[in-house]
Amino acid sequence: MLEPDPFLKAARPVVSVFSATGDNTVATTVSLPAVFSTPIRADVVNFVHTNVAKNKRQPYAVSRRAGHQHSAESWGTGRAVARIPRVSGSGTHRSGQAAFGNMCRGGRMFAPTKVWRRWHVKTNQNQKRYATASALAASAVPSLVLARGHRIEKIHEVPLVLDTSVEGVSKTKDTIALLRAINAYSDVTKVINSKKLRAGKGKRRNRRHRQRRGPLVIYNEDSGITQGFRNIPGVELIPVNALNLLLLAPGGHVGRFVIWTQAAFERLDALFGTATKVSELKVDYHLPRSVVTNPNLARVINSEEIQAVVRSAGPRRTKRPFTQRKNPLKNFGVMVRLNPYAQTLRRHDLLTLAASKAGTLKKTKKTKTPAGKRSKEFKKILLSHDTVA
Repeated sequence: MLEPDPFLKAARPVVSVFSATGDNTVATTVSLPAVFSTPIRADVVNFVHTNVAKNKRQPYAVSRRAGHQHSAESWGTGRAVARIPRVSGSGTHRSGQAAFGNMCRGGRMFAPTKVWRRWHVKTNQNQKRYATASALAASAVPSLVLARGHRIEKIHEVPLVLDTSVEGVSKTKDTIALLRAINAYSDVTKVINSKKLRAGKGKRRNRRHRQRRGPLVIYNEDSGITQGFRNIPGVELIPVNALNLLLLAPGGHVGRFVIWTQAAFERLDALFGTATKVSELKVDYHLPRSVVTNPNLARVINSEEIQAVVRSAGPRRTKRPFTQRKNPLKNFGVMVRLNPYAQTLRRHDLLTLAASKAGTLKKTKKTKTPAGKRSKEFKKILLSHDTVA
């Protein structure tokens, strides 16, 4: 029986729940929600992230009067200058200079921006749900989380689930001690060390610094957890009922390091449903399912079941990528393929040559018929045919 590759399994039967005391003891275990077996579609995540990120933009535009605040008029033809409008008046450098045009100094821009541009983009609801489910599934694959740059080498398990009592921790010093105890504070240290001054004009637009992303804490009820984590650099929090793709896959890249509370983790089956049950909180929603059960096609093709019914491989035939063109006047084999009668002609020539060398060739004397006699005979034949007809 063909079994799926254990290294390709994105799901485990149970997940350990660590206590909130910080001693790394396993308080209990919970079954892994079905959403973590969703196909990881990085293309869908990137597409949805691009569209959803546009919905936060603020409209901007240049002034409606910019570049047109001059009393300028064209000089017309006959003065050996371009017909662009020119500033009126005299006694200053500005008078006589071209105005209004986008090619002019002090003129308006080409196609001035307007505030009624289409800033927001509608994204299909099912696409957004698929992207969210894929981002959640990717957060449970350690290789993808490491590839995104998170420091999770020393944590005990991915996904990392803590006891529900964590939702009541409201002191920053307690949350820092908890992160240190579960070996997740190294990801916060990475964020602190990555803080850099922003390049460009954003420095003076209330976004002076930029830094990496740290852990994402997902909780069920806010009993003080937001106060406890909000002042730690790089750490972000969202409730499980309002999962946000912009936080689950920043930049459109899957593999965010997520810390769950037990209550939030157990609520995922009610949110997304299972393989046999629809979602309880979404109307008639079914989880996305893979087209193939085992995506390892090499393993499927080389399995005993497939190899028992396929034909054995025949001799290998190497087909040339191109054929060489050969001259039929020099290559007699090509000439015979083009003109099969060429072989008969060649044989006749060889026999004639052999007979001439042996002296047995009989020369036939050709007698010429006078032209006048030929014409008379031809006329006689024509007349005879007309008579018969």
